[in-house]
Amino acid sequence: MKLLLDTHVFLWWSTNSRRLGSSSRRLISEADAVYVSAASAWEAAIKLALGRLRLQDPFASLVEGSGFQELPITFSHAGQLLALPRHHADPFDRMLVAQAQVESLTLVTHDDQLTPYQVSIAWV
Repeated sequence: MKLLLDTHVFLWWSTNSRRLGSSSRRLISEADAVYVSAASAWEAAIKLALGRLRLQDPFASLVEGSGFQELPITFSHAGQLLALPRHHADPFDRMLVAQAQVESLTLVTHDDQLTPYQVSIAWV
């Protein structure tokens, strides 16, 4: 299975948060590939700048240290984003849905507002 982690899931993984249960940790650790989107790095950068997030290390270092793969945003992802219905207003989450659809990834999230989208989801 190939996974795309929602921003909060990646941060929970990185900080060893209890919010990420043992079954979700096992799913992630046993996946064939795990991706973290450039959209998550962008979202984290905005939250860091606003003082709504603190990290021990730079976001890129956390991704690199996790062994996960960076997923850049492509023109195909942007095109898919345009095709998405407006079930959810958050632009970062919408981009994650578009990327998961284009790349045939399972999105790992806790955000139930993503339910209406036609995307494979693993709930945490």
